[in-house]
Amino acid sequence: MDPYGGHYLNRDAVLSGLGAARMCQLVLGCTTMSLVAHSAGFSATYGTFCMFVWCFCFAVTLVIFTLDVARLHGCMPISWDNFTVAYAMLATLMYVTASVVYPVYFLNSECPSEGCEVRNYRIAVTVCSSICCFTYGAEVFLTRAKPGHVVGYMATMSGLLKVVQAFIACIIFGALANDSEYNRHIPTQYCVVVYSLCFAVTVVVVILTVSGRTSALRFPFDRFVIIYTFLAVLLYMSAAVVWPVFSFDKKYGTPGRPDDCPRGKCPWDSKLVVAVFTSANLVLYFIDLVYSQRIRFVSQSAA
Repeated sequence: MDPYGGHYLNRDAVLSGLGAARMCQLVLGCTTMSLVAHSAGFSATYGTFCMFVWCFCFAVTLVIFTLDVARLHGCMPISWDNFTVAYAMLATLMYVTASVVYPVYFLNSECPSEGCEVRNYRIAVTVCSSICCFTYGAEVFLTRAKPGHVVGYMATMSGLLKVVQAFIACIIFGALANDSEYNRHIPTQYCVVVYSLCFAVTVVVVILTVSGRTSALRFPFDRFVIIYTFLAVLLYMSAAVVWPVFSFDKKYGTPGRPDDCPRGKCPWDSKLVVAVFTSANLVLYFIDLVYSQRIRFVSQSAA
């Protein structure tokens, strides 16, 4: 028995809706990895990324579930609620990406050279991975901020958007590294600076919140977040204009996709990905700014 008269093991971590979601995550994650390792297979950068997502999410979820069941999360020098909801949001995004990337590069209507059995395994991998997206999404739904409840910042709409913004920035960085030719013009290099600066500050905000150290800052954290979000909107607004002009205008780039551009190694495709996700992040930062006005911040320090 613990000092409060309860059990050492936390039954609610298993019997609650949140516990059920996490157990489903573990079962589906383990099934997905087993199918890939057994016969579905993976290769190249995209396959390695998908396998990393499934292994990483399974390992972290197992640690979180174990600590929650054993009531050991109180020993962690972090804000546990902020950490778990932020991770659940990140895992949802990672699983969605893997569930799209894997079938695009490894699943065809025709049977591969290895045989139709391999294709069937790959279909099963795609199905399990897709279902697991919903289990992580369910955890985000169960732990999100609700009216009238005091929760951690990461459980609010603004906190969840911070995770999405950082994830989309990573997609932009990946496209930039894939022959995007951003170094041909100074304005496009400016856009890279914008992406890097906003990503860095967003990650710092998430780390400070998850670590529970916002109360140790010598300035109001809530005002800093709102001012930064406003500046990020302005910066992304400029990038959303500058990048397409210097990538697709006839004077600086190519308006249409060249016919001889190879799939997966076409600079035009990378430029398009950057342009699309720049606009997406602009919308997310604007929504974040609107919701930030409605949040009442409560600073906490880690236990």
